[in-house]
Amino acid sequence: MFDAPSSPLGDVPVAFTPEPAATASDYDVIRRALEHLTTRFRSQPTVEEVADVVGLSPSHLHHVFRRWCGLSPKAFLQAVTLDRARDLLRRDDVNLLDASYELGLSGPGRLHDLFVTHEAMSPGDFKTGGAGLVIRWGVAPSPFGVAVLTATDRGLCGIGFADQAGGVQEAYRDLARRWPAASFVRDDAAIGPYAAQAFDPACWSPDRPLRVVLIGTDFEVTVWRTLLSVPLGCATTYGDIAQTIGRPKAARAVGAAVGKNPISFVVPCHRVIGRDGALTGYHWGLTRKRAMLGWETAKRRGDGPAEDGAVA
Repeated sequence: MFDAPSSPLGDVPVAFTPEPAATASDYDVIRRALEHLTTRFRSQPTVEEVADVVGLSPSHLHHVFRRWCGLSPKAFLQAVTLDRARDLLRRDDVNLLDASYELGLSGPGRLHDLFVTHEAMSPGDFKTGGAGLVIRWGVAPSPFGVAVLTATDRGLCGIGFADQAGGVQEAYRDLARRWPAASFVRDDAAIGPYAAQAFDPACWSPDRPLRVVLIGTDFEVTVWRTLLSVPLGCATTYGDIAQTIGRPKAARAVGAAVGKNPISFVVPCHRVIGRDGALTGYHWGLTRKRAMLGWETAKRRGDGPAEDGAVA
């Protein structure tokens, strides 16, 4: 019997649903707005222009953004500019990862962050590709579109995303290939609590951490564990990760390991950007990466009034 709702999660909702006022199309609006901004950034599009592109009035677009992340469109679009990305890297010559290790849960970026406990699969399970394991998988809503999740009886082991028709099966196959010898069972009810713990800030508590299971080479697992030390609302670089793990010349290998991260968002590979502030790549699309960084900026600011600003 699969025990996910009680053992790894504790007292969390059985299933995750967005805020009552939210709609399934909110992320689609955000996605299209960000895609337009990305392709037209040199002309600094206005909120009115973006609203016209996504087929909404400026006031309706404002309502969708506030409902989705708590920020106005202007404040959100400002939060995902290149300058803002560079700000995430400014640490007064202090290595963010080193500081995070020292601060632990007391760091300011942890105030609104997801708490995670993790373990790596045994070398035997890794070598056999998960032979004998039963892995549940399912689909749940998330702030970043439809999420596909996988879990063993020891914890969450995969998160991917789907955008269009057929995308769910594509994301599922992407996650399942990491466990080629395991048995997979569709079970949305069992997956629901994991989605709640991953995506609903109301469920983020150090007393109720989300348990995850990592499968990969020793080097990959080391990189993924290091990613867990990057606080919400901050970012790091491939070079800094390489330095932190004692492999200063392995930035390229770090990049490859980041790209293979099986538990997107929870293991925050989206918080790794280029040293110049460029977003570089993301397995589930740069628009989604930009949305995640902006959404997290809003959550770190808390629930106070949003500040409007010019779209940079």
